[in-house]
Amino acid sequence: MLYREAGQFKTTYEADMAVFPIRQDRIGLGLIILAAFLLPLFSSDFFIGTVMVPFLVFSLAAIGLNLLTGYTGLLSLGTGAFMGVGAYACYKLTIAFPEVNVLIWIVASGFFSAAVGVLFGLPSLRIKGFYLAVATLAAQFVLEWCVVRIPWLYNYSSSGSIDVPTRTLFDIAITGPQATPTTRYLVLLSIVVIFTWIASNIVRGRIGRMWMAIRDMDIAAELMGIRPLQTKLLAFAVSSFYCGVAGAVMMFLWYGGGEAKDAFNINLSFNILFMIIIGGLGALLGAFLGAGLLHLVPIFLKFGLPALGVPIGGETAEHWTHIIIGMLIIFFLIVEPHGLARLWSITKQKLRMWPFPY
Repeated sequence: MLYREAGQFKTTYEADMAVFPIRQDRIGLGLIILAAFLLPLFSSDFFIGTVMVPFLVFSLAAIGLNLLTGYTGLLSLGTGAFMGVGAYACYKLTIAFPEVNVLIWIVASGFFSAAVGVLFGLPSLRIKGFYLAVATLAAQFVLEWCVVRIPWLYNYSSSGSIDVPTRTLFDIAITGPQATPTTRYLVLLSIVVIFTWIASNIVRGRIGRMWMAIRDMDIAAELMGIRPLQTKLLAFAVSSFYCGVAGAVMMFLWYGGGEAKDAFNINLSFNILFMIIIGGLGALLGAFLGAGLLHLVPIFLKFGLPALGVPIGGETAEHWTHIIIGMLIIFFLIVEPHGLARLWSITKQKLRMWPFPY
């Protein structure tokens, strides 16, 4: 009985077309964001660093891929490569200009990834579907070749790894070995909240409508005056921008260094794709739901089951992770192609109509 919109009258067009037209949704979202920022007060550094930080990184990358695949209908398998471009760009900018705040370079790295995304998005003007996926897969192999053959990218390090330097914000270390998990989590959470808000406004505006028109029927969209060239390349640019920022925060706010060629491999591209398939294509909420589910499954198998008294080895847990994720993908592709976001939408609608049939 609490989830009702009776008495909530809309007197303007803006109120009727709001992202959250129901007051309960706005209150719920505000409480979720508030709880997320207060979470470090009630959680350990281990939980923040191993659960929440990766969840936010994967959510941001899933939003980027969802803008391209879910809203525009263009399949891409180069997400890991675009994230790697953002990570390397942020590293080189931070080393070259140490006096500039690292948060500026994290955002700026997305533009380098956007440029690469537009380059590999050019084939989308002629091909689509499986063939476009193979074309974007080339970005993955090009990145791996560059990492091996161009030592300038990792500053001529003998080990070939990236060492993230310590950078501060208001005299508080936010990157490097001196940065605490709580600080990195709060900075990352702020970035994800801002970029999610921006993506929400994009998909609900003129650009988002053009993307969805191209997705539904590109020929009809072209007859309506939408230019496929600019629209598809813009989708690749914005999607790659988000993936580049996700790669930068992944290296600077999560890993803190390491060999990027092992972090941004083809497995990462597939995992991000699985997240939006299970979470829901064409829904920003699906990026968070899919990232949360796929990230929590291996954690639950490795740590949750032993805590409940069910002994399971590390290799067995990894095998079961692949089995469960594969079963979930098959289930959602057959039963509910729009993923967890659609199931949540149906649940909300039933709550709004209860006890009447829906």
